[in-house]
Amino acid sequence: MKNWYHVIPKHTGLSSYIWIIFYLLPFFFIFKSSSFVEILLGISMVLLFFVLYQLSSQTKHAGKYVWVSLAMLISLGMTVLFGYIYFSLFLVFIIGNIENRAGFLSLYIVHLTTTIAAFILVFLVQHESLFPQLPFIIINLIGVILLPFTIRYRNKQHELEGELEDANQKISQLMVIEERERIARDLHDTLGQKLSLIGLKSDLAGKLVHVKPESCAKEIQDIQVTARTALKEVREMVSNMSRSKLEDELVRVQQMIEAAEMDFYKEGSAELSHTPLLVENVLSMCLKEAVTNIVKHSKAGHCRVEIHQCAEEVTILVEDDGTGMKDTADSLHGHGLQGMKERLEFVNGRLKIQTSSAGTSLHISVPKIVQQEKGEKIE
Repeated sequence: MKNWYHVIPKHTGLSSYIWIIFYLLPFFFIFKSSSFVEILLGISMVLLFFVLYQLSSQTKHAGKYVWVSLAMLISLGMTVLFGYIYFSLFLVFIIGNIENRAGFLSLYIVHLTTTIAAFILVFLVQHESLFPQLPFIIINLIGVILLPFTIRYRNKQHELEGELEDANQKISQLMVIEERERIARDLHDTLGQKLSLIGLKSDLAGKLVHVKPESCAKEIQDIQVTARTALKEVREMVSNMSRSKLEDELVRVQQMIEAAEMDFYKEGSAELSHTPLLVENVLSMCLKEAVTNIVKHSKAGHCRVEIHQCAEEVTILVEDDGTGMKDTADSLHGHGLQGMKERLEFVNGRLKIQTSSAGTSLHISVPKIVQQEKGEKIE
Protein backbone atom coordinates (compact mmCIF):
# COMPACT_ATOMS: atom_id res chain seq x y z
CA MET A 1 0.00 0.00 0.00
CA LYS A 2 1.40 3.41 -0.99
CA ASN A 3 1.86 5.84 1.94
CA TRP A 4 0.24 9.28 1.74
CA TYR A 5 3.56 10.89 2.58
CA HIS A 6 7.12 10.68 1.32
CA VAL A 7 9.80 11.33 3.93
CA ILE A 8 12.58 11.85 1.39
CA PRO A 9 11.94 14.13 -1.64
CA LYS A 10 12.08 12.29 -4.94
CA HIS A 11 14.14 13.10 -8.03
CA THR A 12 16.34 15.67 -6.28
CA GLY A 13 19.68 14.32 -7.42
CA LEU A 14 20.76 13.93 -3.77
CA SER A 15 21.38 10.64 -2.02
CA SER A 16 18.88 9.40 0.56
CA TYR A 17 21.67 9.39 3.15
CA ILE A 18 22.25 13.12 2.61
CA TRP A 19 18.56 13.77 3.20
CA ILE A 20 18.71 11.74 6.41
CA ILE A 21 21.55 14.02 7.56
CA PHE A 22 19.41 17.06 6.73
CA TYR A 23 16.61 15.60 8.85
CA LEU A 24 18.87 14.96 11.84
CA LEU A 25 21.06 18.04 11.57
CA PRO A 26 18.55 20.56 13.02
CA PHE A 27 18.50 18.62 16.30
CA PHE A 28 22.28 19.09 16.58
CA PHE A 29 21.85 22.85 16.32
CA ILE A 30 18.97 22.79 18.81
CA PHE A 31 20.77 20.77 21.47
CA LYS A 32 23.66 23.21 21.40
CA SER A 33 21.33 25.58 23.27
CA SER A 34 21.58 25.38 27.05
CA SER A 35 18.00 26.42 27.80
CA PHE A 36 15.39 23.69 28.12
CA VAL A 37 12.72 26.01 26.78
CA GLU A 38 14.79 26.74 23.68
CA ILE A 39 15.34 23.02 23.10
CA LEU A 40 11.62 22.31 23.48
CA LEU A 41 10.77 25.21 21.15
CA GLY A 42 13.29 24.03 18.58
CA ILE A 43 11.99 20.44 18.55
CA SER A 44 8.43 21.70 18.17
CA MET A 45 9.43 23.93 15.27
CA VAL A 46 11.22 21.06 13.49
CA LEU A 47 8.28 18.70 13.84
CA LEU A 48 5.84 21.40 12.72
CA PHE A 49 8.04 22.22 9.73
CA PHE A 50 8.04 18.60 8.53
CA VAL A 51 4.26 18.42 8.92
CA LEU A 52 3.87 21.60 6.85
CA TYR A 53 6.39 20.29 4.35
CA GLN A 54 4.34 17.13 3.81
CA LEU A 55 1.12 19.12 3.53
CA SER A 56 2.75 21.38 0.93
CA SER A 57 3.94 18.37 -1.05
CA GLN A 58 0.55 16.66 -1.07
CA THR A 59 -1.77 19.66 -1.53
CA LYS A 60 -2.75 20.55 -5.10
CA HIS A 61 -5.10 23.48 -4.50
CA ALA A 62 -4.48 27.04 -3.29
CA GLY A 63 -3.86 25.80 0.26
CA LYS A 64 -0.34 24.85 -0.88
CA TYR A 65 0.65 28.54 -0.73
CA VAL A 66 -0.54 28.79 2.90
CA TRP A 67 1.48 25.74 3.98
CA VAL A 68 4.58 26.93 2.13
CA SER A 69 4.28 30.41 3.69
CA LEU A 70 4.03 28.92 7.20
CA ALA A 71 6.98 26.64 6.48
CA MET A 72 8.97 29.71 5.37
CA LEU A 73 8.26 31.39 8.70
CA ILE A 74 9.50 28.35 10.61
CA SER A 75 12.59 28.21 8.38
CA LEU A 76 13.31 31.86 9.18
CA GLY A 77 12.79 31.17 12.87
CA MET A 78 15.25 28.27 12.82
CA THR A 79 17.77 30.46 11.03
CA VAL A 80 17.49 33.38 13.45
CA LEU A 81 17.19 31.40 16.68
CA PHE A 82 19.50 28.43 16.02
CA GLY A 83 21.55 29.42 12.96
CA TYR A 84 20.07 26.50 10.99
CA ILE A 85 19.57 27.74 7.41
CA TYR A 86 19.14 24.41 5.64
CA PHE A 87 15.35 24.20 5.86
CA SER A 88 15.40 26.65 2.96
CA LEU A 89 16.71 23.83 0.79
CA PHE A 90 13.60 21.74 1.54
CA LEU A 91 11.36 24.60 0.44
CA VAL A 92 13.21 24.88 -2.85
CA PHE A 93 11.76 21.55 -4.04
CA ILE A 94 8.23 22.60 -3.12
CA ILE A 95 8.53 25.96 -4.90
CA GLY A 96 10.15 24.43 -8.00
CA ASN A 97 7.22 22.02 -8.42
CA ILE A 98 4.56 24.75 -8.46
CA GLU A 99 3.04 24.75 -11.95
CA ASN A 100 1.48 28.22 -11.87
CA ARG A 101 4.06 30.67 -13.18
CA ALA A 102 2.86 33.65 -11.10
CA GLY A 103 2.71 31.57 -7.92
CA PHE A 104 6.14 30.14 -8.62
CA LEU A 105 7.76 33.54 -9.15
CA SER A 106 6.04 35.06 -6.11
CA LEU A 107 7.14 32.33 -3.72
CA TYR A 108 10.60 32.20 -5.28
CA ILE A 109 11.20 35.93 -4.76
CA VAL A 110 9.83 35.91 -1.21
CA HIS A 111 11.81 32.81 -0.26
CA LEU A 112 15.06 34.07 -1.76
CA THR A 113 14.71 37.53 -0.19
CA THR A 114 13.83 36.28 3.28
CA THR A 115 16.54 33.60 3.26
CA ILE A 116 19.28 36.08 2.31
CA ALA A 117 17.97 38.65 4.80
CA ALA A 118 17.91 36.07 7.61
CA PHE A 119 21.42 34.90 6.75
CA ILE A 120 22.78 38.45 6.79
CA LEU A 121 21.10 39.12 10.12
CA VAL A 122 22.51 35.98 11.73
CA PHE A 123 25.93 36.63 10.21
CA LEU A 124 26.04 40.11 11.73
CA VAL A 125 24.95 38.88 15.16
CA GLN A 126 26.57 35.43 15.37
CA HIS A 127 29.30 35.61 12.76
CA GLU A 128 31.79 33.59 14.79
CA SER A 129 29.50 30.54 14.97
CA LEU A 130 28.76 30.66 11.22
CA PHE A 131 32.35 30.69 9.99
CA PRO A 132 32.90 26.88 10.28
CA GLN A 133 29.86 26.15 8.14
CA LEU A 134 30.27 29.10 5.74
CA PRO A 135 31.11 26.91 2.66
CA PHE A 136 27.96 24.84 3.24
CA ILE A 137 25.86 27.97 3.71
CA ILE A 138 27.14 29.37 0.41
CA ILE A 139 26.27 26.12 -1.35
CA ASN A 140 22.83 26.27 0.27
CA LEU A 141 22.29 29.84 -0.98
CA ILE A 142 23.34 28.86 -4.51
CA GLY A 143 20.81 26.05 -4.34
CA VAL A 144 18.09 28.47 -3.22
CA ILE A 145 18.90 30.69 -6.22
CA LEU A 146 19.26 28.07 -8.97
CA LEU A 147 17.41 24.91 -7.97
CA PRO A 148 13.82 26.18 -8.34
CA PHE A 149 14.41 27.00 -12.02
CA THR A 150 16.26 23.72 -12.55
CA ILE A 151 13.40 21.74 -11.01
CA ARG A 152 10.81 23.68 -13.01
CA TYR A 153 12.73 23.08 -16.25
CA ARG A 154 13.13 19.38 -15.42
CA ASN A 155 9.40 19.04 -14.76
CA LYS A 156 8.59 20.70 -18.09
CA GLN A 157 11.04 18.36 -19.80
CA HIS A 158 9.43 15.31 -18.18
CA GLU A 159 6.01 16.58 -19.21
CA LEU A 160 7.14 17.03 -22.82
CA GLU A 161 8.78 13.61 -22.78
CA GLY A 162 5.51 12.11 -21.55
CA GLU A 163 3.56 13.85 -24.30
CA LEU A 164 6.13 12.69 -26.84
CA GLU A 165 5.88 9.12 -25.58
CA ASP A 166 2.08 9.27 -25.84
CA ALA A 167 2.36 10.66 -29.36
CA ASN A 168 4.81 7.92 -30.33
CA GLN A 169 2.44 5.29 -28.96
CA LYS A 170 -0.44 6.74 -30.98
CA ILE A 171 1.75 6.85 -34.08
CA SER A 172 2.76 3.24 -33.51
CA GLN A 173 -0.89 2.24 -33.18
CA LEU A 174 -1.79 4.11 -36.35
CA MET A 175 1.12 2.48 -38.16
CA VAL A 176 -0.09 -0.95 -37.05
CA ILE A 177 -3.61 -0.16 -38.25
CA GLU A 178 -2.31 1.18 -41.55
CA GLU A 179 -0.10 -1.86 -42.03
CA ARG A 180 -2.99 -4.21 -41.30
CA GLU A 181 -5.18 -2.39 -43.80
CA ARG A 182 -2.42 -2.47 -46.38
CA ILE A 183 -1.85 -6.20 -45.87
CA ALA A 184 -5.59 -6.80 -46.14
CA ARG A 185 -5.76 -4.81 -49.40
CA ASP A 186 -2.70 -6.54 -50.81
CA LEU A 187 -4.06 -9.98 -49.98
CA HIS A 188 -7.43 -9.07 -51.46
CA ASP A 189 -5.89 -7.72 -54.65
CA THR A 190 -3.42 -10.58 -55.06
CA LEU A 191 -5.91 -13.37 -54.41
CA GLY A 192 -8.68 -11.52 -56.25
CA GLN A 193 -6.70 -11.35 -59.45
CA LYS A 194 -5.54 -14.93 -59.31
CA LEU A 195 -8.95 -16.29 -58.36
CA SER A 196 -10.57 -14.29 -61.17
CA LEU A 197 -8.05 -15.75 -63.60
CA ILE A 198 -8.73 -19.25 -62.26
CA GLY A 199 -12.47 -18.65 -62.61
CA LEU A 200 -12.12 -17.46 -66.20
CA LYS A 201 -9.93 -20.35 -67.20
CA SER A 202 -12.24 -22.80 -65.43
CA ASP A 203 -15.20 -21.49 -67.44
CA LEU A 204 -13.17 -21.71 -70.63
CA ALA A 205 -12.05 -25.25 -69.79
CA GLY A 206 -15.66 -26.24 -69.18
CA LYS A 207 -16.58 -24.99 -72.65
CA LEU A 208 -13.66 -26.79 -74.29
CA VAL A 209 -13.82 -30.11 -72.44
CA HIS A 210 -15.99 -31.76 -75.09
CA VAL A 211 -15.01 -29.63 -78.10
CA LYS A 212 -11.23 -29.35 -77.81
CA PRO A 213 -9.89 -31.68 -75.11
CA GLU A 214 -6.29 -30.67 -75.89
CA SER A 215 -7.05 -26.97 -75.30
CA CYS A 216 -8.99 -27.89 -72.18
CA ALA A 217 -5.96 -29.72 -70.80
CA LYS A 218 -3.83 -26.63 -71.48
CA GLU A 219 -6.30 -24.41 -69.60
CA ILE A 220 -6.31 -26.80 -66.65
CA GLN A 221 -2.52 -26.71 -66.62
CA ASP A 222 -2.67 -22.90 -66.60
CA ILE A 223 -5.08 -23.07 -63.66
CA GLN A 224 -2.59 -25.21 -61.73
CA VAL A 225 0.24 -22.80 -62.51
CA THR A 226 -1.89 -19.80 -61.47
CA ALA A 227 -2.90 -21.47 -58.20
CA ARG A 228 0.74 -22.26 -57.37
CA THR A 229 1.71 -18.69 -58.23
CA ALA A 230 -1.03 -17.29 -55.98
CA LEU A 231 0.05 -19.53 -53.12
CA LYS A 232 3.67 -18.48 -53.60
CA GLU A 233 2.78 -14.78 -53.66
CA VAL A 234 0.67 -15.06 -50.51
CA ARG A 235 3.48 -16.85 -48.68
CA GLU A 236 6.00 -14.23 -49.76
CA MET A 237 3.68 -11.42 -48.75
CA VAL A 238 3.05 -12.87 -45.32
CA SER A 239 6.66 -13.84 -44.66
CA ASN A 240 8.56 -10.76 -45.78
CA MET A 241 6.05 -8.44 -47.46
CA SER A 242 8.05 -8.53 -50.67
CA ARG A 243 7.45 -5.76 -53.18
CA SER A 244 6.21 -6.70 -56.63
CA LYS A 245 7.94 -5.26 -59.70
CA LEU A 246 5.87 -3.42 -62.27
CA GLU A 247 7.31 -5.37 -65.21
CA ASP A 248 6.38 -8.67 -63.54
CA GLU A 249 2.88 -7.41 -62.82
CA LEU A 250 2.48 -6.30 -66.43
CA VAL A 251 3.15 -9.86 -67.59
CA ARG A 252 0.52 -11.20 -65.19
CA VAL A 253 -2.17 -8.72 -66.21
CA GLN A 254 -1.48 -9.52 -69.86
CA GLN A 255 -2.12 -13.18 -69.12
CA MET A 256 -5.31 -12.25 -67.33
CA ILE A 257 -6.60 -10.09 -70.21
CA GLU A 258 -5.79 -12.75 -72.78
CA ALA A 259 -7.46 -15.41 -70.63
CA ALA A 260 -10.60 -13.26 -70.70
CA GLU A 261 -10.40 -13.37 -74.49
CA MET A 262 -9.62 -9.65 -74.82
CA ASP A 263 -7.04 -7.95 -76.98
CA PHE A 264 -4.15 -6.53 -75.01
CA TYR A 265 -1.97 -3.59 -76.09
CA LYS A 266 0.93 -2.14 -74.17
CA GLU A 267 3.14 0.86 -74.76
CA GLY A 268 6.18 2.07 -72.89
CA SER A 269 8.71 0.31 -70.67
CA ALA A 270 7.69 -1.18 -67.34
CA GLU A 271 11.31 -1.19 -66.14
CA LEU A 272 11.38 1.82 -63.83
CA SER A 273 14.59 3.65 -63.03
CA HIS A 274 15.39 5.55 -59.85
CA THR A 275 12.02 4.64 -58.33
CA PRO A 276 11.69 3.36 -54.74
CA LEU A 277 10.24 -0.14 -54.27
CA LEU A 278 7.33 1.30 -52.29
CA VAL A 279 6.27 3.50 -55.20
CA GLU A 280 6.70 0.66 -57.68
CA ASN A 281 4.66 -1.65 -55.46
CA VAL A 282 1.84 0.91 -55.31
CA LEU A 283 1.86 1.22 -59.11
CA SER A 284 1.81 -2.56 -59.47
CA MET A 285 -1.14 -2.94 -57.12
CA CYS A 286 -3.06 -0.15 -58.85
CA LEU A 287 -2.44 -1.71 -62.27
CA LYS A 288 -3.59 -5.08 -60.96
CA GLU A 289 -6.79 -3.60 -59.49
CA ALA A 290 -7.55 -1.64 -62.68
CA VAL A 291 -7.20 -4.70 -64.93
CA THR A 292 -9.23 -6.84 -62.50
CA ASN A 293 -12.05 -4.29 -62.72
CA ILE A 294 -11.90 -4.40 -66.52
CA VAL A 295 -12.18 -8.18 -66.58
CA LYS A 296 -15.00 -8.30 -64.03
CA HIS A 297 -17.16 -5.33 -64.96
CA SER A 298 -16.35 -3.70 -68.30
CA LYS A 299 -17.42 -6.33 -70.87
CA ALA A 300 -14.68 -4.84 -73.03
CA GLY A 301 -13.07 -6.26 -76.16
CA HIS A 302 -9.62 -4.77 -75.68
CA CYS A 303 -7.44 -3.22 -73.00
CA ARG A 304 -4.54 -0.80 -73.43
CA VAL A 305 -1.82 -0.06 -70.90
CA GLU A 306 0.56 2.84 -71.49
CA ILE A 307 3.50 3.57 -69.18
CA HIS A 308 5.32 6.88 -69.40
CA GLN A 309 8.32 8.03 -67.40
CA CYS A 310 9.83 11.47 -67.07
CA ALA A 311 12.17 13.16 -64.63
CA GLU A 312 9.33 14.19 -62.30
CA GLU A 313 6.81 11.34 -62.29
CA VAL A 314 5.60 8.00 -63.61
CA THR A 315 2.19 7.80 -65.27
CA ILE A 316 0.14 4.77 -66.24
CA LEU A 317 -2.90 4.92 -68.52
CA VAL A 318 -5.29 1.97 -68.44
CA GLU A 319 -8.21 2.17 -70.86
CA ASP A 320 -10.82 -0.18 -72.29
CA ASP A 321 -13.72 -0.04 -74.75
CA GLY A 322 -16.29 -1.46 -72.34
CA THR A 323 -19.63 -0.21 -71.10
CA GLY A 324 -18.13 2.43 -68.81
CA MET A 325 -19.17 3.39 -65.30
CA LYS A 326 -22.69 4.64 -64.76
CA ASP A 327 -21.89 6.56 -61.58
CA THR A 328 -18.26 7.40 -60.89
CA ALA A 329 -18.83 8.25 -57.20
CA ASP A 330 -20.49 4.90 -56.47
CA SER A 331 -18.01 2.99 -58.59
CA LEU A 332 -15.16 4.52 -56.65
CA HIS A 333 -16.27 2.48 -53.63
CA GLY A 334 -17.83 -0.52 -55.33
CA HIS A 335 -15.03 -1.45 -57.72
CA GLY A 336 -12.08 -1.27 -55.32
CA LEU A 337 -10.96 2.09 -56.69
CA GLN A 338 -11.08 3.60 -53.20
CA GLY A 339 -8.18 1.34 -52.19
CA MET A 340 -6.24 2.52 -55.25
CA LYS A 341 -6.87 6.13 -54.30
CA GLU A 342 -5.71 5.54 -50.70
CA ARG A 343 -2.51 3.85 -51.86
CA LEU A 344 -1.74 6.66 -54.27
CA GLU A 345 -2.38 9.33 -51.66
CA PHE A 346 0.15 7.58 -49.41
CA VAL A 347 2.88 8.28 -52.01
CA ASN A 348 1.45 11.65 -53.12
CA GLY A 349 0.01 10.10 -56.27
CA ARG A 350 -3.18 10.93 -58.15
CA LEU A 351 -5.98 8.95 -59.75
CA LYS A 352 -8.15 10.40 -62.50
CA ILE A 353 -11.11 8.52 -64.01
CA GLN A 354 -12.74 9.33 -67.34
CA THR A 355 -15.73 7.24 -68.32
CA SER A 356 -18.23 7.26 -71.16
CA SER A 357 -20.29 4.85 -73.23
CA ALA A 358 -17.15 4.24 -75.30
CA GLY A 359 -15.15 2.94 -72.35
CA THR A 360 -13.18 3.98 -69.28
CA SER A 361 -9.74 5.50 -68.83
CA LEU A 362 -7.74 5.50 -65.61
CA HIS A 363 -4.85 7.94 -65.32
CA ILE A 364 -2.45 6.97 -62.54
CA SER A 365 0.45 9.30 -61.75
CA VAL A 366 3.02 9.13 -58.98
CA PRO A 367 5.91 11.57 -58.37
CA LYS A 368 9.23 9.96 -59.11
CA ILE A 369 11.52 10.14 -56.14
CA VAL A 370 15.11 10.05 -57.37
CA GLN A 371 17.17 8.12 -54.87
CA GLN A 372 20.62 9.41 -54.11
CA GLU A 373 23.34 7.16 -55.49
CA LYS A 374 26.14 6.01 -53.25
CA GLY A 375 28.85 8.63 -53.07
CA GLU A 376 26.73 11.24 -54.86
CA LYS A 377 26.63 14.67 -53.26
CA ILE A 378 23.40 16.56 -52.68
CA GLU A 379 23.41 19.80 -54.61
